[in-house]
Amino acid sequence: MRVYRIVQARHAGGLSGMGAAQYPGRWNKKGTPVLYTGTTIEIALLEVVVNLPPMLHPSLELVTLKIPDDSIGAMGIKGLPKHWHRYPAPTELAELGQHWVDEGKYLALQVPSSVVYSAVNIVLNCRHPRFAEVGMESRKPFPLDPRLLKT
Repeated sequence: MRVYRIVQARHAGGLSGMGAAQYPGRWNKKGTPVLYTGTTIEIALLEVVVNLPPMLHPSLELVTLKIPDDSIGAMGIKGLPKHWHRYPAPTELAELGQHWVDEGKYLALQVPSSVVYSAVNIVLNCRHPRFAEVGMESRKPFPLDPRLLKT
């Protein structure tokens, strides 16, 4: 399966998950290295844009990764807390994500996007034994249309 990340150019080559470990997201606790990816370029873009500070115009890159199809678990909306989509994210989501990481059953976890509920994000467990199978297929500049960053 191909998944996509849009990241600041200076971080595009790194797949350590240390950014998320230092600045946790919806599905991980501080100190837990994961990579957040989207199943489409469009959802990866939306996930970045909603988290950019106003007036920040970073140099971004699109990173395409290949992950093994047989390594993906799924978490559907039905099993999530009532307000799972809110910002900031309920702490229960990081607990669920931590359980997934600690369990170690799957390299990747399919989760719903809180930006577009019908869209899917893939969270990668950087500590999983199969993480070495994650391959970077490409990395290229990703200029943002300035209209996306209007304040």
